[in-house]
Amino acid sequence: MAEQLAGLGLDTDFPGLKADVNVRGEGLVSLGAIRPEAAELLAELTTVGLSVKMAADAKSADTPAA
Repeated sequence: MAEQLAGLGLDTDFPGLKADVNVRGEGLVSLGAIRPEAAELLAELTTVGLSVKMAADAKSADTPAA
């Protein structure tokens, strides 16, 4: 997620953005302190991303196997 936000040029909206892993090796993203507008932007991006994924999953479920 940190890499994607930085790739979109949004690293300035998330100045404390840092990718890390926990003791089990699971990915973590720290946003640090962010402005309310940045939180809204992140919520919108997450909603759009999930909508696209759900649509793609539904389409692949409707496609018969060859």
